[in-house]
Amino acid sequence: MSIEARFALSYPGFALDVDLSLPGKGITALFGPSGCGKTSVLRCMAGLARAPQGQLSVNGEVWQSDALFMPTHRRPLGYVFQEAALFAHLNVRRNLLYGQARVPPAGRRVEQSSVVELLGIAHLLERTPQGLSGGERQRVAIARALLTSPRLLLMDEPLAALDPARKREFLPYLERLHDELDIPVIYVSHAPDEVARLADTLVVMREGRAVAVGPLTETLARLDLPLHPGEDAGVVLQAVVVERDATWQLARVEFAGGSLWVRDGGQPLGHAVRVRILARDVSIALEPLKGISIQNSLSASVEQIATDCHPALALLRLRIGSSPMLARLTRRSAAGLQLEPGKQVWVQIKAVALIG
Repeated sequence: MSIEARFALSYPGFALDVDLSLPGKGITALFGPSGCGKTSVLRCMAGLARAPQGQLSVNGEVWQSDALFMPTHRRPLGYVFQEAALFAHLNVRRNLLYGQARVPPAGRRVEQSSVVELLGIAHLLERTPQGLSGGERQRVAIARALLTSPRLLLMDEPLAALDPARKREFLPYLERLHDELDIPVIYVSHAPDEVARLADTLVVMREGRAVAVGPLTETLARLDLPLHPGEDAGVVLQAVVVERDATWQLARVEFAGGSLWVRDGGQPLGHAVRVRILARDVSIALEPLKGISIQNSLSASVEQIATDCHPALALLRLRIGSSPMLARLTRRSAAGLQLEPGKQVWVQIKAVALIG
């Protein structure tokens, strides 16, 4: 199962040229700054922009080739924009029915009751869009898109119009989509926190090109990509909750390479979670340290050293078991510790964010 996409387009002052082979399941994030071509890729996938000699197949079904261009209304896809674009004269229930009516009864693979429960909108069905918050409107827009029984869901920065509080409210619903629906999602964002929380696969876009494609964990840890300047550099690890310390309100999570103590988020034992570790929260020592407040200390090997966003700083890529880690320190400290690829060190992790 895969999504194969090849598009080349040019506008005044901008050119798009991408050749992508993406998983046909899970969430793929197109990540990069404004104007890098993320939305252009989505528009080509949707058939809203026509790339000459473009190619697109979704899990074996050809939507565009040299001999075929399937128009947008015939492509079995859902598209969620930055603005919900609900019909103002219809209440929520009728907005949903409009989406469902696009699909003949025999082709409906998504039940309205399931989508309403999944997105928590049962209490909104009789309201009009004017009576909804921004987050509620977006949940209804996603529900309407899902009721078209899409084989592909395109989401173009669906949280961009939400304030931070509404965004925190909204993200758990997107996580439920990820966990419970077998529909591949292409998700456009320039927000590292959204990507860290949702994506399985990461496509890094720059100036109309895809400069990297790969699993989220390994791609975030690459030092040859323009991902790391600023405070958001870090990695996301897949982990499982294995122990809980009720006295101190902590939980221990295991990942491929070790385990970490984190704040207890209430997840049951055996529950899969993601943990995000920022490079600024990782320090380096040549031997295990005692008598310090940091709870998480793990053995690691240095893989790569690069200059960071300021010439005084270095960014290290480390390996803990099979898992990558990033650490930021001064170049002076790196020289004082005589750090080089292959060297064994100990990492102290000051803070770990449990993100799902």
